[in-house]
This record gives sequence, structure tokens and C-alpha cells, in this order.
Amino acid sequence: MKRTERLHALAEMLRRRGARGCTAQRLADEFGVSLRTIKRDLDALENSGVPIWSRPGPGGGYGVSSRANLPPITLSPAQAVALLAAVAAAADAPYADLASAGVRKIMDVLDPTTRAKADGLARRIWVDGGQAPGRAVRSALEEGMAEQRIVRLRYTSGDGATTTRDVEPVIFASTSGRWYLIGWCHLRQAMRWFLVTRIERATVTATPCGDHTVDEIGEPPPTARSVQA
Repeated sequence: MKRTERLHALAEMLRRRGARGCTAQRLADEFGVSLRTIKRDLDALENSGVPIWSRPGPGGGYGVSSRANLPPITLSPAQAVALLAAVAAAADAPYADLASAGVRKIMDVLDPTTRAKADGLARRIWVDGGQAPGRAVRSALEEGMAEQRIVRLRYTSGDGATTTRDVEPVIFASTSGRWYLIGWCHLRQAMRWFLVTRIERATVTATPCGDHTVDEIGEPPPTARSVQA
């Protein structure tokens, strides 16, 4: 897990713990890092404006002030479950982990009656998301896209040929239930589609992307659209 993702997940975990808080050791164990690292992360969150509180001594720990929580949100139980179902059914989508954290945050601030009804309805919806790509690969692709930096891929094509390529990420696209990274391939000197499940390894480089744009990919089919609100 990248540090930026860990910081976000750490803040979400502390918010969910509420007034109970959590010990630094438990946080370190949860994220698989040292006690020293988790304390540096807590300092970083505090420096970024997250209202972290600490309580020393036995039974003490760390938490996030309630003023950092979302105000009550007005959703029907069906609307809340629609969000849960959409995120659960797209576990292999880009930024799915962040979407899941966002939905959990929304669920946490629903009024108790709506939350209880939503929980009951949610139990009536089952999702088999299949095998998602490895977390390390997904993190690298997501970071490369968000920061617009070249990603080095180890990729196995449909005919079994494995190559290492430097790719400038341009868009993520989903079609027929499969996710692709579309980007400028330095090896082929052209736009290429990379099936995410065939990417064996991905590393974000320090090299910024060039000026390739979405327009170079062409017009999407009539049934396709961006996820822009």
C-alpha cells in the first residue's frame, strides 16, 4: 500500500473508531508497519489539518475529532444500498478502494433508522466480483493516472508474449466487464489497450507524461460514456 493510500485509510479507520480511538500499536499491526512509521503517519495527518486527538496512558490512543465527520446525509435506504451494490460489484474498478471508503463514510453518518433499513436490504444483495488484479498493480496504475507519470509495465499479451513497456496512461476503460489501461506505449510508439488482468507488474516512474490526450484515442462507442457527474 502506497503511503498516500495508507494515510487515507488511517484517517478513515480513526473516524470509524469514533470516541473509542485506537492504540498506535494496533494501528501499526493493522497496516503492517512499525510503531515509528505509524506515529510519523499520525503526525503527517495532523500537519495536513486532520484534527487528531491523543490520549496518554492505559486505555489511551489516537482518534479524530467528531467535528471532522460528515454532517447527517439524507438518503433513502434504497439509495444507500445502491451505492453499496455499485461499489461491491466493481471491486476491480480504478480507485475502488477509495470508493469503498467513501461509501462507508456515508453509511456511518446515516440516521439510525435509515441505516438499519439499509443494512437489512443490503443483506438481500449478493455480489461475486471475481478475481481483482493485484493491489500493487492497481495502486501503481491509479497513481500513474492521477499524477500523470509514466508507468513501467510487465505485460503478457493474448498470444503469450511478455514484454516490458513504458506507458503514458491516458484513460481507464471498461468494456464487456473487463478493465483496460489505454495509453501511449513507448515500445510501439502508438496508443495501445492493456487488459489490466494481464499486467503482471507495474511501477510508477519519476518521468512525467507527455502531451497525449483523450482525443487521440478517438470517439467512444455510442453506448460508452465517461463517469463525469
